[in-house]
Amino acid sequence: MSTLRFKAISNLSSIASPEVEGSTKITGIFGSNVFTLKVAREYLSDEGYKSLVSSIKAGQKIERAVASQIATGIRAWAETKGVTHFTHWFQPLTGTTAEKHDSFFTLKSDGTPIEQFDGDALIQQEPDASSFPSGGLRATFEARGYTAWDPSSPAFILGIGLGKTLCIPTIFVSYTGESLDYKAPLLKALEALNKHAVDVCNYFDKNVNRVTPTLGWEQEYFVIDEGLFNARPDLVLSGRTVFGHNSAKNQQLEDHYFGSIPERVYAFMRDYEEESYKLGIPLRTRHNEVAPAQFECAPIFEEVNLAVDHNTLLMDIMSRVASRHGLRVLLHEKPFAGINGSGKHNNWSMATDTGVNLLAPGKTPKSNLMFLTFFVNSIKAVHDYADVLRASIASAPNDFRLGANEAPPAIISVFIGQYLTKVLQDVKERVSQKMDEQDESMLKIDIHKSIPELLMDNTDRNRTSPFAFTGNKFEFRAVGSSANCANPMTVLNTIMAETLKNFKKEVDTLIDKGEKKEIAIMHVIREYIVSSEKVLFEGDGYSEEWEREAKKRGLPNVKTTPLALDAMITDKAKQLFESNNVYNHLELEARHEIELEKYIKKVQIESRVMGELATSHILPAAIRYQNLLANNIKGLKDAGLPESGYANQKQILEKISEHINKAADFVEKMIEARKICNAMDDTRTKAIGYQSQVKDAYFDQIRYHVDKLELLVDDKEWYLPKYREMLFLR
Repeated sequence: MSTLRFKAISNLSSIASPEVEGSTKITGIFGSNVFTLKVAREYLSDEGYKSLVSSIKAGQKIERAVASQIATGIRAWAETKGVTHFTHWFQPLTGTTAEKHDSFFTLKSDGTPIEQFDGDALIQQEPDASSFPSGGLRATFEARGYTAWDPSSPAFILGIGLGKTLCIPTIFVSYTGESLDYKAPLLKALEALNKHAVDVCNYFDKNVNRVTPTLGWEQEYFVIDEGLFNARPDLVLSGRTVFGHNSAKNQQLEDHYFGSIPERVYAFMRDYEEESYKLGIPLRTRHNEVAPAQFECAPIFEEVNLAVDHNTLLMDIMSRVASRHGLRVLLHEKPFAGINGSGKHNNWSMATDTGVNLLAPGKTPKSNLMFLTFFVNSIKAVHDYADVLRASIASAPNDFRLGANEAPPAIISVFIGQYLTKVLQDVKERVSQKMDEQDESMLKIDIHKSIPELLMDNTDRNRTSPFAFTGNKFEFRAVGSSANCANPMTVLNTIMAETLKNFKKEVDTLIDKGEKKEIAIMHVIREYIVSSEKVLFEGDGYSEEWEREAKKRGLPNVKTTPLALDAMITDKAKQLFESNNVYNHLELEARHEIELEKYIKKVQIESRVMGELATSHILPAAIRYQNLLANNIKGLKDAGLPESGYANQKQILEKISEHINKAADFVEKMIEARKICNAMDDTRTKAIGYQSQVKDAYFDQIRYHVDKLELLVDDKEWYLPKYREMLFLR
């Protein structure tokens, strides 16, 4: 370990990225490793094809006999690509993906070897449920769990080295039916939103039969040299640098943002993009982000379920491809202190099967009653369930990011821009009075048929807002870069479903009392504007003034994960999720327990890494230099030099000694605090203990003294790669 830093730096000049030829056209390879409907048309019978299409578009069940036909077709296609194995690809609550590979190979009763993939294998598998987080839903001896095929997300072929595996996207449930993954609740939330959004859409257009939530994620990440990464045990084990003094140059010149992409990183980008295109991931954008060594990619919008699968798959692809280039991708929300962290902005909207984006305003949004309905309901949903939305993005790594640099604060607020703020104010004032015939006529204008699309957005951007309207969508900016998008998307679509359900009840009540439909809708919209306007904020979300103002408004400001997670198990949350058939109360309590345990383990690992690095790396290096200085001072003193001749050395020695003693003292206290927390039985109490008594009490204290030592100790004695090296050397 002592030479890894210097070897990595020495090797940098000789590293060459593998050549990435790339295709002439992206369209030539896009989706080539995906069992698309076009491919299905070629490999399936009419019966199998029609059944698959009906399942994807209408959610109809596929009979097992037909499933066998589909399985045979998928295998035939996969074998043309050199595939020998298949797996059910699922997303357990570990935060990563999971897969168990089985071969097509089997033996007949007479010993004849054959290749086979039947409907039962396509529809269902049985992985060991006891080895995945269950929050108490499954005991260790209760191992049974099931993965079940999700036809709405197409099968794909994943290449790892020279091997290829057919991946079947699936949900993961326990033997007793509770969901043990991110996908099953997401699918339920999407269906709940579809039902209630269609009901509301039918006020305006009876031809709407389906509403599909859409998602366009923006994935931020850091890229550093693999050799430097391997020389940092904290990066290897926790994904972030627990120590490290700021480089003289970080992001203060703002010269990295949208700058020229470094050649080695560019080759890596082209490589992972090629892999992504083959898997049908519609990447569109790549660029340098604000912090040095930070980058971003973003795709074209897709249906939420598919977008979530693609983002989860992309994170895996990026990590594997980076190794081919001698690089490492860092997806931690805050891998380096003092510079921007990484998020995963979730751009969310809703589209009808008639081709309308329900959050797309036109030239005069106040004349578009359909837009106003879904726009105001979105604000109302965030207002009413801000605490649940906050819980959906709560994690130990995201706690380092929220409210720092470019990340939004923990206060959930909504930014809509000056123009739309005025529109809502006009609606509030006008509907408080009796509307005349001209007003009623104005309300009936349908913007997507009558008014041409604007060439410019009606809204500015507010990078400090957690939930900002950006022209034809809401951007949920508070999601962490390593998170599975399914969690915040499950919550967002559920709260929207609940709000729309209540909206329809209130409108129908007014209609039943004799109010005209358009007027009834406007009155409920006005009520929602009034009741939720305190969540609207147009200013600087980083400012202390906003924190004080938010407190006056009664908006929650929960800065730590253990407390933020409480919102998952309130009576309000249980009613919300149970009434929309997304989670039952047992599943909510289990997920609360899982997230608390995850928080504890992450802080525990970081604490152990800090202790180990300080004890076995930092302090020995500092003591060696301390001894060197002491011997130097002694030699000068013995040579008869006056004290002024070694005053500077003595001053440095005193500082080093102080920081050594302080760091060692705080490490010992942190270890004792950890022991106290480990003895706590209640998971929530333990999580709060780790947050307040371990992380908040000692992490910054230890880091301060270690980072000071980094500045004082001879560079050749310091074995951990420094920020200037990790961020700027490639």
